[in-house]
Amino acid sequence: MVTSALLGEPTTKDTYPAMLSIAYKEFLGDSPLWFKNIIIAFLLICWPLKLIAGTTILGWLFIAMFILTLAMALKCYPLQSGGVVALAILALGLTTPDTVWYEIQQNLPVIALLIFMVSFIYFMKPLLSFIFARIIVGIQNKVALSLLFSFMAAFLSAFLDALTVTAVLIAVFVALYGVYERVVTSQSEGGDLSEESLEGFRTFIRSLVMHGAVGTALGGVTTMVGEPQNLLIAEKMDWEFLEFVYAMSHVTIPAVIAGFITCVALELVGWFGYGAKLDNSVRDVLRDYVAEEDAKRTPRDVYGLWVQGICGVLLIIGLGMHIMEVGLIGLSLLVVVTAFTGINEEHSIGHAFEESLPFVSLLCIFFVVVGMIHDLHLFSPVIAYVLTMPMEIQPGAFFLANGVLSAISDNVFVATVYINEVKAAFDAGDITREHLEMLAVSINTGTNLPSVATPNGQAAFLFLLTSALAPVIKLGYGRMVFMALPYTVVLTVVGFIFQ
Repeated sequence: MVTSALLGEPTTKDTYPAMLSIAYKEFLGDSPLWFKNIIIAFLLICWPLKLIAGTTILGWLFIAMFILTLAMALKCYPLQSGGVVALAILALGLTTPDTVWYEIQQNLPVIALLIFMVSFIYFMKPLLSFIFARIIVGIQNKVALSLLFSFMAAFLSAFLDALTVTAVLIAVFVALYGVYERVVTSQSEGGDLSEESLEGFRTFIRSLVMHGAVGTALGGVTTMVGEPQNLLIAEKMDWEFLEFVYAMSHVTIPAVIAGFITCVALELVGWFGYGAKLDNSVRDVLRDYVAEEDAKRTPRDVYGLWVQGICGVLLIIGLGMHIMEVGLIGLSLLVVVTAFTGINEEHSIGHAFEESLPFVSLLCIFFVVVGMIHDLHLFSPVIAYVLTMPMEIQPGAFFLANGVLSAISDNVFVATVYINEVKAAFDAGDITREHLEMLAVSINTGTNLPSVATPNGQAAFLFLLTSALAPVIKLGYGRMVFMALPYTVVLTVVGFIFQ
């Protein structure tokens, strides 16, 4: 028997199997066992595969593995599972740290947007919650309420970040649902409120939150700050804010209009889980809650809302005039909103960065895969094939290809790969600037519109699915895909027609 100097415990022949068992259980936490086994098996065979099959086939297998980690994001955050896959890519020499660092440097504006703009919006939540709460309880016509809700989410996402707007929607609904549920519990004996009305309220919230989530995609496609990949495409094309809006408008305007029409139609026919109305007893409970919050609002709270409102106007002006890089605008307004509302503790400010930094880390992992694709030229044959098609059908082909890939993986990843390949073709003199702009529009709209099909395709959808709101309103993966289906069909068809 040997005593371990580090553990201070005896080491026996049973220690090492036990440690291996613990290591297996701890690897990727409580992820499904089959998922763990696939990751482990692939990591064990990837080196022999490189020797036997070559780097091209192995590169495509790594892409498939990375897409799998994105598809399993609901069970295991891709930073861990995708991260170990990315480390294996580097270890096998399929790309280099220098290439990855170059990709990160090239996409620094996107990273700055995620870090500083999302953190700034964190301090805008009181104002945004104030606005949305009034919309929910103030409009009795469900069709008008759904349309306005979708419009507000689209408008805010066009200038802010769709993920943050979705976070605001979640915060509002969690608060209102919590209030109503407490009232139901307290009045369960002989009261007018019942479990039936509670279930009806869940259905009502599900429909509104899905309209709002799709609204973030409708607004997010229109501007360079609506989604992370939009900013990346704008940087590659040297487009300013208004230039980007104009370049996309021949596709985005019809798509947004079609999305709003779909919203109205779904509420009128009541298909796909839509059409539920707010019971009058529920409305009374929520109206009382809003009135109570208004009564408790102090002059300091009112002052804070005014400061946030002014910062919102400055944000729109700053983005419209492109005064500076988007990330720097977010940082500047972060300083303003905190300085003028008395927030001066590091601990309080730190919470604002908790929402953005995990995704920033994941984005850097993306760039390992992007670097591998670039170094191994994996997508070059696909891009070359599409570029050999007649010029008039190329935009539609790019739109559909990007849409399918974005729906099953991640739109930022897909857009990064395709815009880099197309830009490389332009730099090599294979296509004209006009043709490059057409394809850039196809890539942007393709990664934004059809990707509403699944939670994997939209970060805002994934955030909603993994939030505290989803289980209480019974919004699972399958239900979300089902409720998004009519939007998916309409936006894909309209987007393809107007390419």
